Amino acid sequence: MATPSALLVLLLAAAQQAPSASPAPQQPPSETGASAPAPIPFQPKVEDPMLAPVPPAPEQVRTWDDALTRVRQRSTDLRNAEAGVTRAQGRWRQSLGLLLPNARATAGVGVDVLHPDVPSAAGGGFVGGSNTGTGAAAPSAPLGTVSATLTQSIIDVGAWRGLSSAKASESASVANLQDVQRRLTQGLAQVLVATVAAERAAEINRVGLRQALERYALTQRSFELGAGTQLDVVRVSQDVAVARQALVAGDEQLRRTRESLGLSLGEDHGVGVNPEFNLAGLVEQTRQQCAPLQDLGNRPDLVAQRANVDAARESRRQASAGYLPTLGLSSTLVGFTTDPGFGRFATWNVSAVLSVPLWEGGQRGGLVRERAGIEEQAAQSAEATRRNVGVEVSRARRGVEVAEALLKTAAESLELADRTDRLTRRAFEVGRGSSLELVQSGAALRQAQLALVLREFELVQARLDAFLTEARCDW
Repeated sequence: MATPSALLVLLLAAAQQAPSASPAPQQPPSETGASAPAPIPFQPKVEDPMLAPVPPAPEQVRTWDDALTRVRQRSTDLRNAEAGVTRAQGRWRQSLGLLLPNARATAGVGVDVLHPDVPSAAGGGFVGGSNTGTGAAAPSAPLGTVSATLTQSIIDVGAWRGLSSAKASESASVANLQDVQRRLTQGLAQVLVATVAAERAAEINRVGLRQALERYALTQRSFELGAGTQLDVVRVSQDVAVARQALVAGDEQLRRTRESLGLSLGEDHGVGVNPEFNLAGLVEQTRQQCAPLQDLGNRPDLVAQRANVDAARESRRQASAGYLPTLGLSSTLVGFTTDPGFGRFATWNVSAVLSVPLWEGGQRGGLVRERAGIEEQAAQSAEATRRNVGVEVSRARRGVEVAEALLKTAAESLELADRTDRLTRRAFEVGRGSSLELVQSGAALRQAQLALVLREFELVQARLDAFLTEARCDW
């Protein structure tokens, strides 16, 4: 009497063969005692709407240069950093203007409404039409006046401190722009790698669903032939449901990464990556826009923080210099219209102006304390940035070794999972394995496939981070 396992093998083999008019004659056993050839394993054909690939994005990135050009043209972070440089330059020019000569000219026409024939005002020492100047020409009515004033600061410590603070702020804004360029380059590389990884993961999820459907067809066939149970069918159906969940989640992750790539490129819709995109050479391509730093202290974000500390220090010193007197030079020229004649200049004076602050109600002291607090905040922010950069660089340096080790173990795990799944399927076909083992091996294979894909892209990302964390990007 045949065993159940042998009966299952015969039934599965018979299901694969086309019916014939008469059975083939039995071949006598060979003299050497060789066994008959093994039956062909059952190969189910599955069809499911979810196996269709994800539709490609309406817009795709073909090359690294294309993506970087679009970032330069449309990035709001880059425009914001450039505006910060412009703002700092404007502040420096304002501070410089307090130390340069300032000239002003004013002109006016006055009419005495009650006495229209009498000049309303004049310079040069006359009032109400009286003329204390020399000459026969008298002020006209209506009276036109013109004055020109020139001032020049000679000693103003506060203004010089303000200029130093503005210069340091400009240096900080320029360094911040360079850091934004580096971070945009790093962020673009990261989102490109993430998008390609999501594309590949979506493909792996469909392969996993196809394998789960094939296991379900195999289990269903075994149940129909009487070699399986309803519990086997339910278990494998549950595995198919899990594979569908993974596929749906993977597709949504792909859409999200496409949207993130679109935002990085300045678009409000998802953008994909062309299959011909050279992801393997991405590190070498980034070296064309960025150069490695010889000294980590020259990283733009650290330079910007140190410049912010200098700016805050000079700003505090500017506030403290408000207690000091200032010395300036002023010159004023006054002229008015006369009758008869076109007009004349009445006075031209040159004076030295010494300004000594006495009491301002405590405003200056409060300003000094405020600036001191800003300086302390800038110093602490610079120290925090220095610590974070040190940790970031350490992680990036060892990240490549970790990613390589994880990739190696993931490849080994996938090989073992694939062998286990094939052996488990074969054992189930001949009736020596359970549906639980079949489901477990299938789930382990899907996880191993996804893990290998993720580890491959993590290695690319680790190499990018290791380079860009210690680089300077000047577009």
